[in-house]
Amino acid sequence: MGSFTVNGGVRLNGSVRIKGAKNAILPILAASILTDGEVVIHDCPHITDVDNMLDILLAIGCRIKRSGDTVIIDASGADSYVMPPSISKKLRSSIFMLGAVVGRFKKACFTYPGGCEIGNRPIDLHLSGLSRLNVKVTEEYGLISCEGEDIRGANIHLDYPSVGATENIMMAAVTAKGDSVIYNAAREPEIEDLQCFLNAMGYDVRGAGTTTIYIRGGGRPGAVEHRLIPDRIVAGTLLCMGAMTGGTMTIENVCMPHIMSLTSKLREIGCTVEAQNDTVRLKAPERISEIRLLETMPYPGFPTDMQAQVCAMCCVADGTSILVENVFENRYKHIPELVRMGAEITIRDRTAIIRGVPKLSPAELYAKDLRGGAALVAAALKAEGKSRVHGVELIDRGYERLEDTLNALGADVARDDG
Repeated sequence: MGSFTVNGGVRLNGSVRIKGAKNAILPILAASILTDGEVVIHDCPHITDVDNMLDILLAIGCRIKRSGDTVIIDASGADSYVMPPSISKKLRSSIFMLGAVVGRFKKACFTYPGGCEIGNRPIDLHLSGLSRLNVKVTEEYGLISCEGEDIRGANIHLDYPSVGATENIMMAAVTAKGDSVIYNAAREPEIEDLQCFLNAMGYDVRGAGTTTIYIRGGGRPGAVEHRLIPDRIVAGTLLCMGAMTGGTMTIENVCMPHIMSLTSKLREIGCTVEAQNDTVRLKAPERISEIRLLETMPYPGFPTDMQAQVCAMCCVADGTSILVENVFENRYKHIPELVRMGAEITIRDRTAIIRGVPKLSPAELYAKDLRGGAALVAAALKAEGKSRVHGVELIDRGYERLEDTLNALGADVARDDG
């Protein structure tokens, strides 16, 4: 298991550019099999979740070329509807392939997906949505089998605005006979990006970004070239790191409306945040103040994917912060590690009460999930002295060479692939 050695106590200063969003590229890669035309995707991050998704596409017969930050996919030779278990178990987002594979082959065979253990993430909404499209779904012996020879449009109401379910239904519904409507759809920016991609391919999807999405079945899919939206979670992670270290930083390639729930909190704790075009500038005070109350919610509420990083930031705030995790019930695995560094945190059900301390102590730290791992790196940057963060493989799932990004901002982070 790899690790980061972090020599902390340094303010982060400087400028970096972030790449395309992890949560946008994964469903778009899945949707690439819905055309036999060439698919070109720009600003693709070099992260292991993308590597694993590309391996899945290769396993089902796609041809792939990667040149720098551009990925080119030719799915004309795709010939398998069976997901390789050894790969799909590595990442939760393999489930995004379900709707696209059913749409392409009219059948699919999947194992249950893997990924970070951050709580109960049932795929019932994915399966019930496909069932409404006249797909026959059976589950046994850890396998999900789908038969969709006669996919038909339908009106589908989601009990919860699940991002993955919304995207899976979109990808299957574009191939259906007749039109579909998704009610109580998730509103995340990555869903809008998927809509743009599908429409550029030749399908007809409207309403993404609202609670109601309209999908016209059929279309003439062809070649498509697409640039991903920026990764709002990577941008948010770096901003939190800058805030807690008292730094001044500029981040390029940011869509400001996508991170407003965070920037409003950064201003609340005393940071100066300025935006111009696709660039955001942060200037942090010597010591940030507390966040009185923060609750994670589906977009446009505060993202659960930023809760751990904000938790680390609040550990050194002047005052007591209260965080409430409403999305996943098991997303506080980073907190025991922060407590080992001297943080004062009390957990009551889904609420974390964080009493800020003047400083954190360096320690041996163990990441349990992707975002929690990034939070531990943030804490190590603040602690004066040498910390080691184990479990870099988890962090690599969503951050491209995080140590290089941080070192460009003046940090001292070294990777040991062990």
